Amino acid sequence: MKKILIAGTNSGVGKTTISLGIMQALTKRNMKVQPYKVGPDYIDPSYHTFITGRHSRNLDSYMLDDEKIKYIVNEASKDADISVVEGVMGLYDGLGIDLDSCTSSYASKLLKTPIILVINAKAMAASAAAMVLGYKMLDENVNIGGVIVNNVKSKGHYEILKEAIETYAKVEVLGYFPPNKEFSLESRHLGLIPSVEIDSLKLKFNNLAEEIEKYINVDRIIEISQSEEIESSFSLDSFIEKNKIENKSIAIAYDKAFNFYYRENIELLEKLGLEIKYFSPMEDKEVPEADYIYIGGGFPEIFCKELDNNQSMRESIIKAHERNIPIYAECGGLMYLGENMLDKDENNYKMVGIFEGTSKMTASLKRFGYCFGEAKEDTILAKKGQIIKGHEFHHSIFESSEPCAYIMRKEKDNKIIDEWEGGYSKKNTLATYLHTHFYNNLDCIENFLNRGSK
Repeated sequence: MKKILIAGTNSGVGKTTISLGIMQALTKRNMKVQPYKVGPDYIDPSYHTFITGRHSRNLDSYMLDDEKIKYIVNEASKDADISVVEGVMGLYDGLGIDLDSCTSSYASKLLKTPIILVINAKAMAASAAAMVLGYKMLDENVNIGGVIVNNVKSKGHYEILKEAIETYAKVEVLGYFPPNKEFSLESRHLGLIPSVEIDSLKLKFNNLAEEIEKYINVDRIIEISQSEEIESSFSLDSFIEKNKIENKSIAIAYDKAFNFYYRENIELLEKLGLEIKYFSPMEDKEVPEADYIYIGGGFPEIFCKELDNNQSMRESIIKAHERNIPIYAECGGLMYLGENMLDKDENNYKMVGIFEGTSKMTASLKRFGYCFGEAKEDTILAKKGQIIKGHEFHHSIFESSEPCAYIMRKEKDNKIIDEWEGGYSKKNTLATYLHTHFYNNLDCIENFLNRGSK
């Protein structure tokens, strides 16, 4: 297998820009590039998919055990020429201080994938070798196959860095990348890419690939990527055979406001026999006739005026709820199913209104990170007492007097460090800030599908 993991020494080192540039350079060489992202991120994978034309996959060892991660990689990479994995944060950063808990380094060992380490070499010379040597020695089972030095302005500076790193750290330096603001990705690009920006993004990524080819040895990266195959004991066959259904469909919200989904979640629903009907809560008149409804996360707060204006859509979702159609909503979906939403300027907009309450934007992230919910009652996803793992990532709160369906907990080093209540369940509708991967608890999907006949 050809696979490579691009990791950084820390967040903000330029790992994403260089990862995207390498993906684009390989794609321009007519290679089928299968992208992945370590961790729960939705944003970076959207760019991966845009560049490669293949759905990027999240490799999240909090929500998924080792065998499931290897299964996802084997399935997605079957017809690919090379797999490129973008790491998360710094190489050894994860959950707590355990080097093998949700880290890029652990993903590389699990997948037997060589690492290309990106370092910020601005204002450094031989000290860069000490940095690389430290990352190499902290876990000697991690295979750092090469280094890219970022923020290097001149060839002369690069030659000093290269000689020092290769002499003292004994790691090959594959090239450098000069500082260039042209390739920064602004926050307004988050989520589904507006069609009017597609041409400008294509040009930006093509230019980025040209710069990558100019300064970085892409041929050598391809050589280093040759690595061992991996095997997985996990299979979905028996689960699919047991839960296969016919002549049923699911309506999935997908537009600029709602587009945060793990691709495996949707593919699992397809494998189980459901017809997927995508719809836009912003633009379509009503939700499609379907047996289930799934509303993912995204940025409804950016488009709350359009969501407010589409009264017929909101009314159709209320009617589906009243008919007991199972409706599952995550994060932005929760905000949409409340009564009202206040934007950052505190303008008030009407939302669907299944749950009493108002979403309000906040200046800082709320409940950021991995957590799990224990069901206080039976919901469409979980029986009372069942645990669902996931993560929360939102700049909002939902103020409501509705009773909560889950006891939420966050832990660190096997100790509970925070506890709160969250999620709302009414009839056959469940809305929660928790993003989850369906593979982490297949019982959730079995519960969800069984609700369709009630």
